[in-house]
Amino acid sequence: MLTISRILMTPLLVILLLKKCFDAALVVFILAGISDALDGLIARFFNQRTVLGAYLDPIADKLLLTASFISLGLLHMIPGWVVVIVITRDVLILLGIAIYTLTGIPLHIAPSGISKCTTAAQLAAIGLTLLAVQWIDLSRYLPWFFWLTAGLTTLSGLHYIYVGMNILQSAANSDTSDKL
Repeated sequence: MLTISRILMTPLLVILLLKKCFDAALVVFILAGISDALDGLIARFFNQRTVLGAYLDPIADKLLLTASFISLGLLHMIPGWVVVIVITRDVLILLGIAIYTLTGIPLHIAPSGISKCTTAAQLAAIGLTLLAVQWIDLSRYLPWFFWLTAGLTTLSGLHYIYVGMNILQSAANSDTSDKL
């Protein structure tokens, strides 16, 4: 239910951002973050991890992040180049998953350490951008934070490409050795 609520908060967040209701958007964004943390905590504490939850949770996160970056990019609050880097990484990950699915290569999806840092930086970039609208003057620091977010996102994307290529190579090698 918490994951579904986070998915449903995403269009509300986009509407609030596009209507420039930044205080309300910040509240929705914080609530979405709290629901994500609670969801993970409850799943671990009560050992209620489900296959559906394993798929829906990252989808909810990606929807929230992607929609937020695109909206804030359209409003010129986050530089367009940062938005392009974030979206490109996610598209590459989705393409990789699609290739594995289509070729029947088994894939265990688990976020890497750099990926977790990337997600944290992306969430912070959105949150800080929303805070900077009316609450705190972060004009000196936001550009640096955007560079950090872009750098981590790029490193994470390159890491996933490297891991993905190794998995493809291993699958090709085992397929060739099976035929010998």
